[in-house]
Amino acid sequence: MTPAAVTTARTSAAFIAASWLALLMGMAGFVLGLWNATMALNEKGYYFTVLMFGLFAAISLQKTVRDRLERIPVTGLYYGLAWFATLLPILLLLVGLWNATLTLSEKGFYGMAFLLALFGAIAVQKNTRDTRPTSSGLPTTNE
Repeated sequence: MTPAAVTTARTSAAFIAASWLALLMGMAGFVLGLWNATMALNEKGYYFTVLMFGLFAAISLQKTVRDRLERIPVTGLYYGLAWFATLLPILLLLVGLWNATLTLSEKGFYGMAFLLALFGAIAVQKNTRDTRPTSSGLPTTNE
């Protein structure tokens, strides 16, 4: 089966908007939480770096998984690194929050904002990939 043979309905504008909203709300919530936090600057930098690393890794993983589904060659090494790079910031956030002197509600807030931002990044990347024109000028829409 060729990549062009697997098609689905166009991504709805509502899902595209919800994806962007999830990404922006997750990022804004996380960053505003850091801005208002009373933690040391190096702690804020740690959490911000983990967020940025996580967003990039999630986008890379989504692209890699999608490439494999569309039978675009992806090396096993890169595929494994994409998974590792996505799981590592989640683990780093968990370890950081476990050792932080924050209330349980603050820890939960940072965890949920982080996961919302990662979900939003993956969904936005999926939507971008679904609506991009191909060399034929037609958008690709794959499962």
